[in-house]
Amino acid sequence: MSYVMVDIEADGPIPGEYSMIQLGAVVVRDGLEDRDRFFGQLRPISENYLPDALAVSGLSRAETQQFDDPRTVMTQFEEWLQSTVKNRPIFISDNNGFDWMFVCWYFHKFLQRNPFGHSSQNLGSLYKGIAGDARQNFKHLRRTAHTHHPVDDAVGNAEALLTLRDEFGLKIQLE
Repeated sequence: MSYVMVDIEADGPIPGEYSMIQLGAVVVRDGLEDRDRFFGQLRPISENYLPDALAVSGLSRAETQQFDDPRTVMTQFEEWLQSTVKNRPIFISDNNGFDWMFVCWYFHKFLQRNPFGHSSQNLGSLYKGIAGDARQNFKHLRRTAHTHHPVDDAVGNAEALLTLRDEFGLKIQLE
């Protein structure tokens, strides 16, 4: 299995009615090399957007309307996964309820398939289990600042997962 840490930015709370505008991912393995990272910017698929949700990304609506066709970006993401990941990709994110919802929907909408399959994993829940306390938060384990750029955020979360392996004894098989 190959863990792929994913983060997205969107202009609203749900896919279809609103749009995923940025997608970042990194294969979780020692080094977190640039070649192990993916970034895509997707043109909105709907006229709907929430200014406050869009503001999180620091982008304007006009900027997002110049982004790439979503089918093209999802095809590029799938090709990147196939060329970068040696084993079955496992989707993991900080907030998989949100990130997975968009990525899964976009894969099925535009490619009629999802290379991640039907499930995802949540980094925050994993940490709560390790800590033995549902009130705990892993975010102090990030080294890369959380900037709301999806690659930065995916890398920071991957660093936290590697710390769980190295310092907390998490048994996780990475490629």
